[in-house]
Amino acid sequence: MNFTLRQLQYFKALVQQRNFGRAAQICHVSQPALSVQIKQLEELMGGALVERHARDVVPTPLGRDVLSLVEDVLGAASRLDRLARDQSDGRRSLSLGIIPTMAPYLLPGVLAALRAGDLSLQVQIREARTERLIASLKAGEIDAAVLALPTATKGLSELPLFEDRFLLAGSEGRLRSLPQGADAVRPTDLKSSHLMLLEDGHCLTDQALEVCGHDRNSAQINMGASSLPTLSRLVAEGFGLTLMPELAAQSELAAVPGLNLIRFPEPEPARTVGLVRRDTTSGDGWFDDLATLIRQVGESIVKDSRTFGQ
Repeated sequence: MNFTLRQLQYFKALVQQRNFGRAAQICHVSQPALSVQIKQLEELMGGALVERHARDVVPTPLGRDVLSLVEDVLGAASRLDRLARDQSDGRRSLSLGIIPTMAPYLLPGVLAALRAGDLSLQVQIREARTERLIASLKAGEIDAAVLALPTATKGLSELPLFEDRFLLAGSEGRLRSLPQGADAVRPTDLKSSHLMLLEDGHCLTDQALEVCGHDRNSAQINMGASSLPTLSRLVAEGFGLTLMPELAAQSELAAVPGLNLIRFPEPEPARTVGLVRRDTTSGDGWFDDLATLIRQVGESIVKDSRTFGQ
């Protein structure tokens, strides 16, 4: 079968953009040129891959089957290209994904340790939300990802690294006004109208809603902040309360005047930080070595944070 990587790239772009014109733009070709390549791919596959509507393009059943294989092929091609470039340079590479609520706090120490261990290692970082990182892992765009476990995703291997407990963050006045008292408040005592969380799509928001016993559809919960630093500044000014991971505690306390943290009574709510890879990827020692390094960095950070709120 004589299909080309270019045809597969065009087809993937077409399905993602759902429009021939937009797909042609991101592929940096003319629309007629892209249309010709898609038509040739359909002839090779023996059927239509997309339904063509006036303002939309929808994959056919055959197109959906082809797309899943296309992603595997393009992911393998990307890894092959990276391997060839690394071999020619005499270097090894690692493409690591990490979610935004961990990246600013965990990456500096991790990258420093990686560089200290192997100066020739080329590290590429992709910071994105969990859903996108899982898709990148499955497509072969990254080698491993640091996420909150479990992901419950078929085809991925998960390795727990350390526990990241949640602290209650807010202004001094807000924390003092808690009816249960700052030393006795539990996550489920927090009223939805008092909570401020990250915008929808962050796994930290899902975890906070779960431990607090609230539904994401509650109109009283403010879920508008795009990052933990933004959220820290808002609650420090008295606009509400939020859950702060221990990973972020030191950094946010140092950066945000007026931010106060208290610890929940046991059992303390927490998330599990883990390292994830594809089942089909050979560990060959690198995965366990990377896990050990990240675990050491992370445990050091949370250990220093265990005194906050006590």
